[in-house]
Amino acid sequence: MIPLITLERCEADFAKILNNWQTWLQVEKNVSKHTFRAYCSDMSRFIDFLSQHQSEAISINSLSAANITDFRSWLSKQAVDGASSQTRARALSSIKNFLNWMDKQGIAHNAAINNIRSPKLPRKLPRPLEETQAFRLLDDMILEDWIAIRDRALFTLLYGCGLRINEALSLNIEHLPRDGFLRVIGKGNKERQVPILMQIEKRLEEYRAACPYPETSDRSFFLGQKGGRLHQGVVQKSMRDLRAQLNLPETATPHALRHSFATHLLQNGANLREIQELLGHVSLSTTQRYTDVNYEDLKKVYKKAHPRS
Repeated sequence: MIPLITLERCEADFAKILNNWQTWLQVEKNVSKHTFRAYCSDMSRFIDFLSQHQSEAISINSLSAANITDFRSWLSKQAVDGASSQTRARALSSIKNFLNWMDKQGIAHNAAINNIRSPKLPRKLPRPLEETQAFRLLDDMILEDWIAIRDRALFTLLYGCGLRINEALSLNIEHLPRDGFLRVIGKGNKERQVPILMQIEKRLEEYRAACPYPETSDRSFFLGQKGGRLHQGVVQKSMRDLRAQLNLPETATPHALRHSFATHLLQNGANLREIQELLGHVSLSTTQRYTDVNYEDLKKVYKKAHPRS
């Protein structure tokens, strides 16, 4: 467990509770590293603010007694410091997570936090590639070495199965497709089976044949140049280089391939429930964003084609 919260402004009993919460996040909740860092950073900043606001070290009792004015003052200070509405909403979610956890553990209860509204977030639509752009990306790559063959296999997998980049990079040899399905470990350590086309399996096998490193069942499937697990930053740089080579828009990112997978399935007749299962979304409302993308496309076609437009 990585203790990321600064504890100097905490009473000893409260510091122990914070450490227990961090352990729960990592071990039982199994949140991603990114989520864990964000929650701990938000909690640390809130403790710093509250201790200065109340002019005392924070204890279980003082946090339980925090009122609506305290929480609103904290959110207001974040806004004054330049935090976006998205950052403030995430921070509020982090604090609510901790307080709800304390409540369920029977440690303390704070009723005021549930009366604080989250900042309103602008609705962001996914930005998928057009089908022709996705095909150019996957079919026009220059395969100079095994690294390029690896990148083509990875991007084909992201577009062909709609995986998150972390899901793809977490794959080991033992996770490779069997009987036409790929076993994927998604958010919250939830497993799902994703059907995989023969064309995608062929690209994966081409990369396996080209990769110079020996295979073991627990070895990472996608490797970096030195043989370690491939990092997301390397993949993003590869995509930036490809954008320049193939004259693709800046919206062409590894994650855009997942958006493209969902959008193109919807455009070709798949229903939302099916897409939800394939993407591993917990809530159907998350998947419904892709219908908004299609509505936007329809409006563009309408305005362009209607004789009175």
